Amino acid sequence: MKAHGIVHKYGDNVDTDVIIPARYLNTSSHKELASHCMEDIDASFTKNVKEGDIMVAEKNFGCGSSREHAPIAIKASGISCVIASTFARIFYRNSINIGLPILECDTAAKEIKAGDDVEVDFDTGVITDHTTGKTYQAEPFPPFIQGIIKDGGLINHVTK
Repeated sequence: MKAHGIVHKYGDNVDTDVIIPARYLNTSSHKELASHCMEDIDASFTKNVKEGDIMVAEKNFGCGSSREHAPIAIKASGISCVIASTFARIFYRNSINIGLPILECDTAAKEIKAGDDVEVDFDTGVITDHTTGKTYQAEPFPPFIQGIIKDGGLINHVTK
């Protein structure tokens, strides 16, 4: 599996309250959640994101409350992968549960810039920044987690 898209870049400690503000948690519509994704930290995100784009952030991405709405909003917005230096533990697990591919790679998270054209190979963990020509090595998911992500999340995987 691969992802390829343009980067939307964020810094440290992006919490779930800015990924999807609490005022929108009264909806179960993934499309509605996506329409408000990142709006308190990046008002132009929903206007600029395209299907397949990649989100890059630095340390402690997804900290804060344990709501699954945050990775759902990111995935439903069209983001194909999130790369960060580190993820909050519950966000990490929620992402896998809903089938949002995420990779930890500190060097890539620090060096990749907004607007870069990036490709991710989930089988090998290789991240390629086509803009700069640099490659980075993240730890790939083991096959059973790759299966969960490929199937679109834990529920789909177990059902299958």
